[in-house]
Formats: sequence, structure tokens, C-alpha cells
Amino acid sequence: MRFPTAPKRISGLLVAALAAATLPAAAQAQAAYPARTIRFVVPFPPGGIADVFARVIGQKFNEAWGQQVVVENRTGAGGNIAAEFVARSPADGYTLVMGSIGTHSVNVSLFRKLPYDPVRDFAPVALVMEADGLLVVHPSVPVKTVKELIALARARPGQLTYASAGNGTASHLAGELFKMMAKVDMVHVPYKGNAPAITDLLGGQTSLLFATMPTVLPQVQAGRLRAIAVTGPVRSPAAPDLPSIAEAALPGFEVTNWIGIFAPAGTPRDAVTKLNSETIRIMRAPDIQTRLLNEGAKSPAKTPDEFGAYVRSEIAKWAKVIRQAGIRVD
Repeated sequence: MRFPTAPKRISGLLVAALAAATLPAAAQAQAAYPARTIRFVVPFPPGGIADVFARVIGQKFNEAWGQQVVVENRTGAGGNIAAEFVARSPADGYTLVMGSIGTHSVNVSLFRKLPYDPVRDFAPVALVMEADGLLVVHPSVPVKTVKELIALARARPGQLTYASAGNGTASHLAGELFKMMAKVDMVHVPYKGNAPAITDLLGGQTSLLFATMPTVLPQVQAGRLRAIAVTGPVRSPAAPDLPSIAEAALPGFEVTNWIGIFAPAGTPRDAVTKLNSETIRIMRAPDIQTRLLNEGAKSPAKTPDEFGAYVRSEIAKWAKVIRQAGIRVD
């Protein structure tokens, strides 16, 4: 028995439908990105700057795209646990990490065996923010300028102490960079976080601290600490009367604490581009800009390629400091 031949148009539609049904899931997801829940991994505890901005951005992603964004804190090993988890996740745009100067610039030189490569294993998405720091001293330290601090440190080698939030943190590396560039000998006193470091500085147990601006600005305004400079390359709108360390005494000195979004390497370019443009739009909102300004921070609008170049430059910069200072975390 012979069956009638299907019309060519119907046959063509059936072939097209069959082809669409057999497309790889990744290709279909790319075309409709985002089509499901996005996981946003934070390497640090709740309440910190990385966590706060991950939640702000995640909420805005949800509002813009109608897809849920789940923020997940995976702490430990200086951020390495979270970074490795995302590096090993599917490269589909649905697992992101809020990386930092630590996870994506410092740790590669700090740890003997890093379980991921900060360049090879990630697709840079967007630089979220850069935060300036303050160089603050206890009121008993008889200096008011960077040049006076350098002169005092040279006159008293090994007697001044600088606190930090821990080995390998931005506050530690800022102190080592200062020692190298100023050619002074100061003793590093590491703490387990910013809070205890600030507490002991307030009590006079240490001499000075390179701290993120929001954490010490209230103490400066209350007269309990003396700020003598900002750590960024230029003066900060949040403290316009203070020179930068580079302006005051050490040209080229620059330490900014930054956070940014990364996806696994191989994530579709369309997804990366969409995430980048939406992040920039969010960070340009007037309320976010006001918040950044008040906290001595900014959000440069970088493309994914520009952000990647920035990360590579930071890796090279801190590798030199870590090597010369002999810093190592095992």
C-alpha cells in the first residue's frame, strides 16, 4: 500500500521542528538568556561589601529580566573556595562569582597551589567598584603628613607598627608597598579582619593602618584617629582635603580595593555582554552613585575586555610586591 506524499511545505516544517528539538540545551539557553535562575556566588561572609553589592545587583537583575537570582556565600581560604567552585561550573552564564582583588589578583602569587587560574579559568564580566583607602595613624604618632611619617619611620627603624586585616589582605599589601617605595622598616601586625585591627589601633597598640575608607572615616571625623592621606591615585571626593600618598610623597603609589563579576571561561559572549551592560546601568543609578561617593568609591564603566586587562595588570603589580616582601600563605 502506498501512502500519499506529504506536501513539501509541511515536510519542511517537520524537519525544522525536529532540528530545533535536537539543538543542544546550551545553544537554546544562549538564545534566550537569561531563561532560568542565576546563581551569584560570594567568597566572603554576609554583610561585607562584596555581599552587599551582589545582593543589590542580583535584585536589579531580577527586576530587569524576571529571573530569580540566588546569592550564595561560600567562604574560606581567602575566597579560593568560591572562586574554584565557579571556575568548575558550567560555562552557560548561570553561575557567577563576585571576585575581588584577592581572588583574582593577589591569591595567585600568595598561595603556593591555587586551585584555579584567575585569567585562564574565567570570563571577566564587569568591574563593579573600586574603593579608596585611608592611611590613618593613632593620635599619639607625631605626624600629620606622609613625608613626616616617612621621616619618623626612617629615624625609628622597626619601631612603628602597621595593622592589617590579615596576611595577604589589601591593607597588608598596601603597607608592604609603602615600605618598599618609601624605603622604611615598619613591623606588620596581622589581625583576623578589619574590626579587631581598628580596635587595637584606637587603643594605641599599633601605630597606623591602611584601611578602606568607610571603616575608619567615622573614627577620623570623631578625632579618635588622624588621617594623613588617601591610598588611591588622586584625592577622593569623600575626603577632598587629604592628598593622595602619590601626590604627597610617593609618585606611583596606588592601592584600590576592588570587586567585580566573573563567569566561567567559555561563557557565551552574548551572555557576558548582557551582564556587563546591565551591571553598568545598575551602578550608574543616582542612588548608587551617591552611595559610592560618600564611601570614597567609584564604578568605572569597563567593557569585559578592559576589565580583563585591568585584572592582568593587577596580577603583575601585586606579584612583584608579594615576591619582594616574601609573603606566602600555605
